[in-house]
Amino acid sequence: MIAEIQKLMDRYANWLRDKSPLREVGDSVEVTTPFLDRHNDSLQFYIKRSNGHLLLTDDGMTIEDLRISGCNLDSPKRRDLLQVTLNGFGVQLDGDALTARATHESFCLKKHNFVQAMLAVNDLFYLATPMVTSLFGEDVVSWLDANSVRYVPGISFVGKTGYSHRFDFDIPKSKARPERLLRAINRPDRDAAEAMVMAWVDTRETRPPGAEAYALLNDAEGRVLTTVIDALDSYDVVAVPWSRREEFKDRLAA
Repeated sequence: MIAEIQKLMDRYANWLRDKSPLREVGDSVEVTTPFLDRHNDSLQFYIKRSNGHLLLTDDGMTIEDLRISGCNLDSPKRRDLLQVTLNGFGVQLDGDALTARATHESFCLKKHNFVQAMLAVNDLFYLATPMVTSLFGEDVVSWLDANSVRYVPGISFVGKTGYSHRFDFDIPKSKARPERLLRAINRPDRDAAEAMVMAWVDTRETRPPGAEAYALLNDAEGRVLTTVIDALDSYDVVAVPWSRREEFKDRLAA
């Protein structure tokens, strides 16, 4: 089984490299990634030399796109949410630009986290939807607290590849249940499912035997695609549509 998964990991790494073309733009290199934003456009960012480091920047495009789409992040609460989101990936804000500094040694991890930060900030678009009265993450926290689920919030683990993967909640092992890692997915699409699978496949061998992974899927705007649930199930990630969360309460609270 380990050899099979290793081949899949190698295939993923090759696919990521082949789907990430580079282009020189002035004194920068434009990187096009295979990850898609909510417009189904490939995420792009730029790398240039700066004071002996490599500077990664989106040139302000992520936040500008949110603003153009009607999601203004200027309120204190939304600005705080933006900052917390970036802090989780070690990314800074320079004006409206997302930035990160890397050395040759830290580049792989910094690039990995930078793309995750772009995806997470892009997901803040859903704050502009009038029907959203509270953040999905806050709903999840309230539900866990109401059901006396003990958890550690916002925790990261280093996987087999050496990359760090962030989970929204870690429920420690009990006498009845093994450790459980949870990720709350506000927009459960293919990219989110792939990111969760990648995080779990890379992390599970570094966790205690029997550890489990759960994906809490926000289906308030419509039914989650079967392909998303099937993709998660294929890699032993328990898919939990938010509308069916009560069915899984005992497994998380134990």
